[in-house]
Order: sequence, then C-alpha cells, then structure tokens
Amino acid sequence: MKRKNTAKALVSLAIVSAFTLTACAPSGGAADGGGGTTDTVSQADIDKAMDTETTITFWTWVPDVQKEVDLFEAKYPKINVEVVNTGTGTVQYPKLRTALKAGKGAPDVAQIEYQYIPSFRQTNSLVDLTPYGGAELEDKTVDWIWNQVADDTGVWSVPQDSGPIGNLYRSDIYEQAGLTEAPATWDDFASDAQVIKDKTDSYISNLPGNDPGQVVSLFWQAGAQPFSYDGDKTVGIDLDSPDTQKVVTFWQDLIDKDLVSTDADFNDAWYQGFSSGKYASWQTAAWGPVFLQGTAANTAGKWTAAKIPQWEAGDDVSGNWGGSSDAVIEGTANPIVAAEFSKFLNTDPESTLQFANEQFLFPTTTDTLTSPEFTDTASDFYGGQKVNELFADISDTVSTDFQWLPFNDYVYSSFNDTLGKAIADHGDMSAALTAWQDDVTAYAKQQGFTVK
Repeated sequence: MKRKNTAKALVSLAIVSAFTLTACAPSGGAADGGGGTTDTVSQADIDKAMDTETTITFWTWVPDVQKEVDLFEAKYPKINVEVVNTGTGTVQYPKLRTALKAGKGAPDVAQIEYQYIPSFRQTNSLVDLTPYGGAELEDKTVDWIWNQVADDTGVWSVPQDSGPIGNLYRSDIYEQAGLTEAPATWDDFASDAQVIKDKTDSYISNLPGNDPGQVVSLFWQAGAQPFSYDGDKTVGIDLDSPDTQKVVTFWQDLIDKDLVSTDADFNDAWYQGFSSGKYASWQTAAWGPVFLQGTAANTAGKWTAAKIPQWEAGDDVSGNWGGSSDAVIEGTANPIVAAEFSKFLNTDPESTLQFANEQFLFPTTTDTLTSPEFTDTASDFYGGQKVNELFADISDTVSTDFQWLPFNDYVYSSFNDTLGKAIADHGDMSAALTAWQDDVTAYAKQQGFTVK
C-alpha cells in the first residue's frame, strides 16, 4: 500500500528518536508474557492460549478488515480482536514508535510495509515468529515476498499483500497511433513514445518526482540492489550504480524529448490525466488495475494489462511497488494469540481470497495466486481480460534479492530533495542520483551505521 512522505527534518528527528527505543523495548519469554522467546511453542500451549478468554489489539489501515477478523473470531470464539484503523502508515508509524518508547499503548499486532520492517527491527520492536511456527509459512509464500519478512536470524512479520509491477496501457490510443501491442522492451517503449506523441499528442507515460516507491520499483526491475542491511549496524548503500544510472538515463532522454510528463501523482490533476487520455500507459503495481478502474471509470474497456517492458529482449523480470505485512509487536502480553492471528489472517484460504477479491489486496500466498476463484475473474474495465491471472504470473518473475535500509523514511525524504526534484524540474537526473547516494550515505554514518 502506498504511503506519502513526511518532511525531511521531521523524519530525521523521528528516526533518531526511534533508535533510542532499543533500550526501552520490553522483552521476555513466553512464560512471563513478553513477546520474545527462544523455545518453540508447543501445540498444547497454542491450543490452551486459543481456548482462553483473551483480547488483542490490531492496528491497520486496511478497509473493512473486520470481515477477515470475523473469520478468525468465528474459529476462535474466546478471542476478541480490537481493530484500530489508523488510516495510513504515515499516521500509524509515529504513533507506534511513541507507544514503544513509552512502554505502553502499543498494539499486539501492527500492519507494517515491507520497506519499514528493518526500522522496527533496528529497535528490537518485532517478535521473532520462528518459535511460533513462523518458518512453516515459507512454503506457502512466494519466494521474493518471504525474503521481505524473514532472514537467517528470524521471521519478523507475516506477508499480507504485494505489488509486482506491470504495464497498463490505453489500447485505443495505441491503435490510434498504429501500434498493435504493448512494448516488449524498454527500447520499444521509447520508440512507441515518439509515435504516440506524434500521432495522438498523448504522453506514453508519466514519471512523478514525488513518488520514490515507483522509481525504486523500476530500479528493482532493472536488477539494481541499492540497499542492504545486516540487522544490526552495517548497511550497504548503492543508489548510484550502473543499473540505477541506466534507469534514470533512459527516463531522462524521454523527459528531455517531452515524450514523458513529470506530473506529481495521486492528486486531482493526475487522476484527470488518466480520464482525459493525457497518459497512454502506467507502469504500476498489481494494486494499480483496481485503483485505475475507480479513478478513470469513463475509460472502461479501453485499457489492457501487460507485462513490464524488459531491458533485454527475451527476459521476463519484474520489480515490486508496495505491499505490507502484519507483525507481532514486542511487549505483547499474548504472543501466541497474536502470532496465530497474524498467521490466520494472511494464510487462511477464505481470509486471503476475501482480501484479494473484496478488498483487492494482491495475494502473497501461492495457493491464492493459483486459485481459480482469483485468477479466473474477468474484468470488463480491461475488455474482459483476466488481469489477476496476468499479475499472478508477474509475481513469479520478481527478483528475490532486494533489501531495505533501517531508516527508509529518510531515504524517501532525501529522494524528494535530490532525484525527485530533478525529475520534477527536468534537471540532471544522473547528478541528482549521485547526490541522493551521497546524502543517504552521510546520514547513515551520522546515525552510527557502518556503510560497506
């Protein structure tokens, strides 16, 4: 799920404060009610906990999540889940950090986007789910998604949704330009951009300067690995690499030729751009098709979904934009119940299908991604195309090797002042990429990290 960025100065202050939580975060074994334990919890312990009157709190921003919670409570009638809808991650994360620092008021379970899991790990704020059967979920989960929540040291959350990227394009605008299919490669994309502009006056796409998530997804698809984190105090920062430079140089050329617009996204003008035909395509995540359907209803039947263009002909590689998980928060008095709730919510077949088909959260489990109840759905908005099936195939092509830094708030805020600004101002994107690298590196060292 997308989130907006906060101001750079406030982000820095928030992250610095968050790093102090390590000494404050409560901990303890399952026997004393704390979230941490090194012993595997037995099935007998689980059965006893799930048959005991218990109330847990769940912080989330998923609309109508009570539907899935009801399924859980029907299976475990002695468990009550109090749902607190926080609106967005932007609102939730500061509240969660504050509660953790105070040692009171934190939920038992909280929704956390993949790129922010490391920041909560840095402060020892997440319960390792391994003793609670967390590792057993690996076989149920798409490989690259599993790597977003687990590593050699533990299982830190349960995947909830994801955002493998594809290409949504206006088939009517393409036909008007004499083009009969989506671009297979980025070279084709660049050629099509000129034809579309000449014959229809539409931009082939829009690259916003205010959305680091989209740009990073393009880096991911190009094979870049801009971040790494060892779970402690060593990070890798490689934002300015041959792969990332390849991406920005490509888009720079299209922007300089006025073949791609640079409008800020997720505002009224941007929505109107889709409705009016200003943009002939959108390189977006698996949540994009439904979002677009609600945003540009007047264009129903004119869109087609396709795979993302490839850097090399014959390749089949994608990236990811968005997605979140449900983590058990350190200090919970009910770690077994909280863990069972997180697992049920995101692996139970009825719950995951409901998430996918009613709330349009793109699945993370292999069973749901291959279920005919999900893949066979035909979309009138996309001319009867089985869009879910296409993006389910795309999910299998996302690179498994992608990590995040434990201060991603700052990384994204820095983007707005460097590469994002260059995109919006039609400036030197290559130089701005270097500036982004330098700024994030300096910040990491300032916060006491070793940069490798």
